[in-house]
Amino acid sequence: MKGLPSLQISPIMSADDCIPEHIADNFLQTKFWGLFKVRTGWQAFSCTYSFEEDGITGHLLVLRRRVARFFTFLYVPFGAAELEALPERWDALAALGRAVGRALGRTDIFVRFDLPWRRPSTPDLANISGLCKGTDIQVPDTVILDITKSEDELLAGMKPKWRYNIRLSQKKGVSVRDEGIPGLQTFMDLYGETAKRDKIAIHPQSYYRTLFETASEVSKEPGPYLSLYVARHEGDALAGIIVLHMGRRATYLYGASSDKKRNVMPAYALQWHAITEAKERGEETYDFFGIPPEGHDASHPMAGLFLFKTGFGGDIVHRYGAYDLEFRPIVYRMFRTGEQLRALWHKKIKKSVGKFGRAIFKGRGSASKSASRGKSSENQGSEKTNPSNP
Repeated sequence: MKGLPSLQISPIMSADDCIPEHIADNFLQTKFWGLFKVRTGWQAFSCTYSFEEDGITGHLLVLRRRVARFFTFLYVPFGAAELEALPERWDALAALGRAVGRALGRTDIFVRFDLPWRRPSTPDLANISGLCKGTDIQVPDTVILDITKSEDELLAGMKPKWRYNIRLSQKKGVSVRDEGIPGLQTFMDLYGETAKRDKIAIHPQSYYRTLFETASEVSKEPGPYLSLYVARHEGDALAGIIVLHMGRRATYLYGASSDKKRNVMPAYALQWHAITEAKERGEETYDFFGIPPEGHDASHPMAGLFLFKTGFGGDIVHRYGAYDLEFRPIVYRMFRTGEQLRALWHKKIKKSVGKFGRAIFKGRGSASKSASRGKSSENQGSEKTNPSNP
């Protein structure tokens, strides 16, 4: 068994604790993100670890959330990237989890690692040292676009329809501007419409305002910068996206759209504007931040989102997802049972009940119209900009 690493841990409580910033390939491992989560109900810890026998050192952002009066759990979003190249990486991950658990106290039920490691076609899961598959918090799969290429090369790498739609939006006079935090109310109006249409849950406006305010407070280089792009046509706000610029990467975090004037292709105009502006800032990659794992299947409920994001080109990345290391086996099993029941309710039972209720109260005629509208929406599904869940 691999020995435990040495640790240095410090809490993140204010902007001063974010200096110096830790720059990672993914913003979810930055001190900025830790401070933002502190301001939305979590605890956050900046951790430096070292496996001296392997010469491996790394940084870890560890978040803590209370789940009951006496218990908490630990969460590491896209952390432990440094361990991916180790032959015994699962042993090292388990050792790191045990070390973090011992250092941070005795109220934690488990630690959950949402792994950034790329998943091979044949995953190496024969022996994972006491780790067990957990519920993915972040979407494991994404599309990452290399934006060091020229604009002509980027356009050439897209599907033909995507190039056509970008040019159509320009021809129709769609304008895109970074409206920043003053545009937040416009974005939330569009987001509310998106949530109602696509039956998704969104955070209150205060959550996104806190995100912008935190980014502004710790924005010294190489800190974060947030853009809120809004696409307008003849004065009408049609769609908006929030993009995080940090280090060498731009990340598409949230998207919202109206049902109005979809024929002028505002979603395509938004993404192209964000990509070209990221290029101008000297960034190297654009992360679309989340695609459904089986979205290539036309029957998948999120097939439209998959098609939209992959149509811009880029590399599809598959990750392992979440793995848990339990500290309190009995309490952990109780937590997991509750977690699985909630997932069953939201993904299966609630949707089935909703469909059954609509069929009863609307009747066959109304249901037929609803299905027709649904097909129409699916035909335009490549424009859907459902949010990810950071």
